This record gives sequence, structure tokens and C-alpha cells, in this order.
Amino acid sequence: MRAVRYHEYGGVETLVVEKVPDPHPGPGEVRVRATAASVNPVDWKVRSGTVHDVLPVELPAIPGRDAAGVVDEVGEGVEGVSVGDRVFGLGGVTGATAELVVLSAWAHAPAAWSDEQAAAAGLASVTAMRGMKALGPLRGRTILIEGASGGVGSAAVEIAVAWGATVIGTASERNHALLEELGAVPTTYGPGLAERVARLAPSGVDVVLDAVGSGSLDDLVAIAGGPERVTTVADFTNSQRLGVRVINAENDSSLLVEAARLGGQGRYTPRIERTYPMEEIAAAHTHAERGRTRGKIVVCI
Repeated sequence: MRAVRYHEYGGVETLVVEKVPDPHPGPGEVRVRATAASVNPVDWKVRSGTVHDVLPVELPAIPGRDAAGVVDEVGEGVEGVSVGDRVFGLGGVTGATAELVVLSAWAHAPAAWSDEQAAAAGLASVTAMRGMKALGPLRGRTILIEGASGGVGSAAVEIAVAWGATVIGTASERNHALLEELGAVPTTYGPGLAERVARLAPSGVDVVLDAVGSGSLDDLVAIAGGPERVTTVADFTNSQRLGVRVINAENDSSLLVEAARLGGQGRYTPRIERTYPMEEIAAAHTHAERGRTRGKIVVCI
């Protein structure tokens, strides 16, 4: 098969498209003939070597954690999915930007989603749902989502609204129309956030999800009224000091099924800023490294 690989840690110049051996699913896994894969912050952080101490990988490595495609091989013990089914899901820390991808967690992709949208949903939806579920039931509560226009943040907004929450989301002004479309009350991030949130929610916010890790965790804890009412999926530096829970994605098929159910109901639609062909993987990673992405970046296989 053809795949993107890097043979050493470094910049985007290490990324090459080349022929590699076909992978095969083990027990409890499926293999898909991929149509698209997403680019996540963890992908370029792993590739650069900056997180080597916590996420080491065996080189050469194929970047990417989530993909969508059609099942073409099923591992031992797998039930509820067959060859020919269209699915999206998660594999390992690496391995998704390839023609054939092994998934250990998956769900059937809603017909309403394009292949690119399905590829964008895996890691973002699982991360968002785990981050919010750790805060308790959201129905009837107000949640502040910091970094609400990014991949995880935009998923969190729509899912929180579907779960019955009132959502205030931070983003740059150019993304406020998007947040309103997703169902959130938008505001800008940065200095003065507490005052802006107080005007939008005079009774206060109940809980906070930090989806971006921009260094605002001290302010978010103050706004929420305590670290136990805040979760972060990105700020590993300040969370320990403040006692805020860090939420990591897990390969949980039940959460993917829940995301697919909301997608089928039209209540969650993965947002994509741009797609790239596999041959332009360096440009895709460069785009991702700039930050401030609106939704997700997707690589078409």
C-alpha cells in the first residue's frame, strides 16, 4: 500500500509518501480501505519529537490517529461490522494516513456525512465527549468552551447543545458566525474574559472545557469557581499546578457510536477548514502547526 511516513523526528520535510507493507487487523480490530484521514495537533507534535518522552513511536512511523473508509478485513472476535461497511474510527497513536488503516474503535458513518467529515469526527468527538462527560450531566447547565472553533471545540459545542446545555464559546471574531451557527453564544478570548462571560451569563457558568490549551487555565478556574469544575484536553503544563483534570482521548467505540447517532440526527456535523491530497501532506501539517484552525484539516487518500 501507499502511505505517508517519516523516518526520523523533525519538521514537515521528513514526511514522504512511499510503498509500505500492508497491515492486518488483530483480534478485536478491523482494517479499512481509507478514503480520508484527519490531521490532529498530536500528529505533528509526535512527528516533531517534542512529545517523545510521553509518546514515543517506533520509526519509521505513519502519522495520523483517525480515519474513515470501507471495511475490507475483520479481525478475530469482531461482531457488528462486516466487509463493505463504511465506518470511521481510531487506531493507534500513528498509522492512519495510509491506504489501509487498522482501527481498534469504530462506528458506522452516518449517510449524512461525507468521507471527509467522517474522517474528521473520530478523535475530535471522543476527546470532546470525554472532556465534557467528566464534568457531569450538562442538561440545563451553562458550559464555557475555550477554543470553541477548533476541531475539538467545534465538536464540543454541537454535542453540548445536543445534550441540552447552554454554551458560551470563545474564538476570534472571524469565527463568531460559525459559533452562532453551531449553537453557542460567542465571545473573544484573552484579557477581560471573566467580565465578558459575566455579561453573557449573569448567574455564572457551571463548568468549563478548555479545548485549546492557550495558557488561560488560571482565568478559567476563576470563572468556574474552582478547579473541580474545569477540564482541559490540552494544557498539561498548568493543569497539575491548578488541580485541573486532564482528559485524554481513548479508543472508545461507544462514544463514536454516540457521535454517529447525533450525526445521523443532524445534530453534529464535523467542520472542515481544508482538505489536502495525500501527496501534499507536508502542506497539511504546516497548516495544522500554525494553529487557529477552524474545525479540522483532512487528508484525502
